[in-house]
Amino acid sequence: MKSNFSKKITILVLLLATTLSFAQDKKSYVVATASAGGTFYPVGVAIATLVTDKLGPEGISMSAITSAGSGENVQLLKNHEADFGILQGLFGLMAWQGKGKYEGKPEKEMRSVTMLWENVEHFVLFKEYAKNNNIMDLKNIKGEKFSIGKRGSGTETSGKTILSALGFNMSDDFNYEHLGYSASATAMQDNLVLGMNIPAGPPVSAITQAYATIGADKVTVLDFTDAQLEEIGKTYPVWSRYIIPAGTYPGQEVDIKTIAQPNFLAVRPDMSDDDVFKILETIYSNLDFLHKMHKATEAIKLERAISGLPVPLHPGAVKFYKSKGIEIPEALIAK
Repeated sequence: MKSNFSKKITILVLLLATTLSFAQDKKSYVVATASAGGTFYPVGVAIATLVTDKLGPEGISMSAITSAGSGENVQLLKNHEADFGILQGLFGLMAWQGKGKYEGKPEKEMRSVTMLWENVEHFVLFKEYAKNNNIMDLKNIKGEKFSIGKRGSGTETSGKTILSALGFNMSDDFNYEHLGYSASATAMQDNLVLGMNIPAGPPVSAITQAYATIGADKVTVLDFTDAQLEEIGKTYPVWSRYIIPAGTYPGQEVDIKTIAQPNFLAVRPDMSDDDVFKILETIYSNLDFLHKMHKATEAIKLERAISGLPVPLHPGAVKFYKSKGIEIPEALIAK
């Protein structure tokens, strides 16, 4: 009897040890996105869903959280409150090089994983104020309420960077409202603001909402001229020409000639090389899954994976791209 009892205890101990070992090996990662209504959040959800579905059996899962956008995501990575974060190219460049709001205080607690898609600028204005239908028409609402994005967000930073480069007085020209994407569209619908700044990969639900509820005859997304694009590039050369085809939004009859910057997936530098490798392998082996989740993910392509990245790559990402025969520029190798 003693012998049987001892065997049972031994088996229970082994089972408990195995269970605890498996639990300890399970890794649940957090990817920080932005507010609902833009593109960061649904793309983050798509990536997290894919990773959890494919790597769950290996003990790796991921969940997406909302945030105030790029600015907060940099801080969340630094504070170890997020493992991954989606960032604007501009914000990544500013943080890494210690420019703009990070002047003299560079943030180095992040590495690049992959370029995701272009962050397309949507500066929306009521048509009655859009005399020339380009970005300078915002001069026509001087002193009026304009939604620039949540405080400290990448939306606010990119919007103010663009407008400052074009000669707008950021202190006096606008009466700012700091709203998320969906809230901005609702505020325009209720005539609480005259315009909004919505940088995201089209089609953007907040822009679709504005066109559908207010009407394409009453609102417009403003164009940028080539000269304006050149002027903006003198400050931060991260933007390029982007055409939003007619029909992207309800009632949109002509192309929108705007500009875009890259968005990218960042990660903490202390992340496991193997896990970053596995996550990248999962993303690029299942692009069809992501394409079904959000149209913006159609821009995720292996041949463009390191294009425009403003921050050095994580070693796990370097290993993955080299395995695919991609040459890594010296600037993207972390020192």
